[in-house]
Amino acid sequence: MPDGPRPHWLFGDQLGPHFLSPGHDGPDARAPVVMIEARSVLRRRVFHRAKAHLVLSAIRHRARELGDRVTYVRAETYGEGLRQVFGKRRPPLTVCHPTSRRALGLVHRLGDVEVLPARGFLVPQTDFAQWAGERPHVRLEDFYRWVRQRHDLLMDGERPAGGRWNLDHDNREPPPRDAERLDVPGPWRPREDDIDEEVRHDLDRWERAGEVSFVGRDGPRLFPATRREARSALRRFVAHRLAGFGPYEDAMLAADPVLSHSLLSAPLNLGLLDPAECAELAERAYREGEAPLNSVEGFVRQVAGWREYVWQLYWHFGEEYRGLNALRHTAPLPEWFLSLDAGAVTANCLSTVLAQVRDTGWTHHIPRLMILGSRALQDGWDPAAVTDWFHRCFVDGYDWVMLPNVLGMSQYADGGRMTTKPYTSGGAYVHRMSDLCGPCAYRPTERTGPHACPYTAGYWAFLDRHRARLEHNHRTARAVKGLDRLGDLAEVREGVAERGDGAP
Repeated sequence: MPDGPRPHWLFGDQLGPHFLSPGHDGPDARAPVVMIEARSVLRRRVFHRAKAHLVLSAIRHRARELGDRVTYVRAETYGEGLRQVFGKRRPPLTVCHPTSRRALGLVHRLGDVEVLPARGFLVPQTDFAQWAGERPHVRLEDFYRWVRQRHDLLMDGERPAGGRWNLDHDNREPPPRDAERLDVPGPWRPREDDIDEEVRHDLDRWERAGEVSFVGRDGPRLFPATRREARSALRRFVAHRLAGFGPYEDAMLAADPVLSHSLLSAPLNLGLLDPAECAELAERAYREGEAPLNSVEGFVRQVAGWREYVWQLYWHFGEEYRGLNALRHTAPLPEWFLSLDAGAVTANCLSTVLAQVRDTGWTHHIPRLMILGSRALQDGWDPAAVTDWFHRCFVDGYDWVMLPNVLGMSQYADGGRMTTKPYTSGGAYVHRMSDLCGPCAYRPTERTGPHACPYTAGYWAFLDRHRARLEHNHRTARAVKGLDRLGDLAEVREGVAERGDGAP
């Protein structure tokens, strides 16, 4: 490359314009850009086919947009790609802070690469570290209020809009009775183009050659792969779907897996959207009377609260967090789960959600937590393997996303560093919040016998197995005391033990 500004290396989840805007601590406005499509990333894990398609499509679309400014190479590894571009005499580079420790370690090992501050998040890591300080617990609610105040999000002066910080109580409605779908316009969907066709051809070719392996189904693409598409998806959500988002954000319907959810996590995590623009557009809808406060606050909490919280904790907890296993769960993931074999599962809720993952690489947060994660927690699956599965099988899954979300919140493997209790339940919760139990072969109220709900039996067996730990937790102590009222606890234990790794 010619003499001049240092080239800027752009990773595949840094695809929005804000990763190249010069500004403070940004790359030079005239910096040439390097992008590397490293095949080794796909070889390391068995990813969902739709995820591989989306990521490659997004990367290649961004390269086309950048035109002559970018040098785009396809190589086995990132190091090989850099050698293809620069030869043996690589000049100094700049790069925005990568989103994984693995990528950051690679950058540091290369040497002569300036790591610029992270972009695509609201709170700089240094500011979070200062805020967290010596706090014994870094809880979401405290962090969320601090972010709202710092960024003047949904604030009326010094007070939260509407007088309350948290409107979760208004956003936990079960789905409307006898409704198969919510009465809302559908989400934005893309139209595939020649790049999508090329990606699908390449994935087919590599898979036939035995170079890579996938799970799940691919096509048509469901999520944005360009900045233009992502902005269209955001505008459609805010204009047509945000108003109805709040009340039913925790609900589940078999025929309507999307409900009023935004489907913006994938473009956000690819860097195609910035969280500030998402939160600000939603707030504008509230200020202009286009969406109620409970729906807007619920969305802002997801984007400016939870997403930011997870990002910060990924770095704050350190690499040792990855190896935590407070509950000492070591069971391997069963083959039907690994292969997304929904047809092997009898429990309707689990079969339905597993089929959604198989077909789209996505479900919203409640099926992830209370169907998939809850099953893993109750049956004592290895939390590291569960985390890896979520990383591989979800289109929005990255290391920073899934490590705190799955290992911390879903599997409680950190023993409460992130959340105050394990998140699991019996079939009654699923029955209340969905239409999934009606056609099921099992009954949510039964914990033993041929119609015993695997979630109800699994819930009580989980409490029993971890009684010594959970009876001292103020949020689970009452549930643990309920074990003493079960006259059939021995039968519950036996039924769960016999189930083993077989699909329920």
